[in-house]
Amino acid sequence: MQVEEGGVAKMKFTKMHGLGNDYIYINCFDQKVDNPPEVAKFLSDRHFGIGSDGLVLIMPSDTSDFRMRMFNSDGSEAEMCGNAIRCVGKYVYDNGLTQKTVIKVDTLAGIKTLNMKVQNEKVAMIKVDMGEPVLESSKIPVNSEKEFFISQPVIIENREYRVTCISMGNPHAVTYIDDVEKFPLEFIGHKMENHSLFPKKINAEFVHVIDRNTLKMRVWERGAGETLACGTGACAVLVSSVLNDMSNRCAVVKLLGGELLIEWNEKDNHVYMTGSATKVFDGDIRI
Repeated sequence: MQVEEGGVAKMKFTKMHGLGNDYIYINCFDQKVDNPPEVAKFLSDRHFGIGSDGLVLIMPSDTSDFRMRMFNSDGSEAEMCGNAIRCVGKYVYDNGLTQKTVIKVDTLAGIKTLNMKVQNEKVAMIKVDMGEPVLESSKIPVNSEKEFFISQPVIIENREYRVTCISMGNPHAVTYIDDVEKFPLEFIGHKMENHSLFPKKINAEFVHVIDRNTLKMRVWERGAGETLACGTGACAVLVSSVLNDMSNRCAVVKLLGGELLIEWNEKDNHVYMTGSATKVFDGDIRI
């Protein structure tokens, strides 16, 4: 239900972030969002809106405790976001929508299980079962005859990059470089996202291996540009690093906005992501 003040319809929202990857969260148990792609573009604008990497709708589900839909700042709908789903867990617990510390959330990338650590009656850390990584080129998808796209050459502006592609419910291309700070991410990331190899575009991660337990990355997100963090991207980076024998199966991934602990469990083949979620503020805005 929208809030009426002086005859003006307003939408209640909460701004949250996971390691600086910020989204606008709408409780759709008591509100309805018409035309979410356009609302996402409006709210995400950092000059004329609230400012965010996108919009997340927290909704009822027939199959899980909750359903999450997310839209990038350009209005495109994404399958999953690891940082956003941690914030969903914190939102629903902290706001009394659930008393459970283990919940299931339905996404376009499947049902994800969240295990939440509570301190002082608020969620402090969230461990997410991100499921099994998808390695087959056709399922990511990548336009390649190779069954797996691991350390394969991709040419951008006459330079060859060795790229490993993985899906964590959304597609990722991981490239290893020596200096992530000085890398021209905005230019190369945009080119990688829109490369003809990737029919549904791609999230592009550029990684420096510090040691087998520590990886440092920057990310160019499909439909959003560079963000301070990407949970699915961090998972893809860990899987890629294991496949390329550059890291152990559990490592800290350093992003611009902070750190995530990522584990690719050998027993069940699932990837687990542990990290924080932070509420910034509540508000309401005319839609």
